[in-house]
Amino acid sequence: MTCSTERVDVASAADRTTRIRTLNDQLRQTGVGGRMVMTAGVAALPANEIAAILLAVANFDAFDKDNDPWGEHDCALLHVGDRQLFWKIDCYDRNLANLSPDPTDPAVTIRVMTVMLPEEY
Repeated sequence: MTCSTERVDVASAADRTTRIRTLNDQLRQTGVGGRMVMTAGVAALPANEIAAILLAVANFDAFDKDNDPWGEHDCALLHVGDRQLFWKIDCYDRNLANLSPDPTDPAVTIRVMTVMLPEEY
């Protein structure tokens, strides 16, 4: 019976990771399912650069074991033109006071994606 339980736990962990990754990708690619913010350094850039940055973040797909060890697609460092940028997604409770009790459940989670210059991290 222990083996069956372990398989269920592994399967449910994989399902959980897949669900988190799907919700993170949805926010990053479409802006749906949370809030998207940028730091003051990014906001101060020309509008055409901001547009290129947001497009690059949405299209980012170079996830690997080095930059995405948990498989959740929750952060990355990328280059847009000559500029290096960092984006990350955090999952908070509905009051934005603490981490989400369950990042797989949009009913109890608000995702916040922040786009920033690395020096602003």
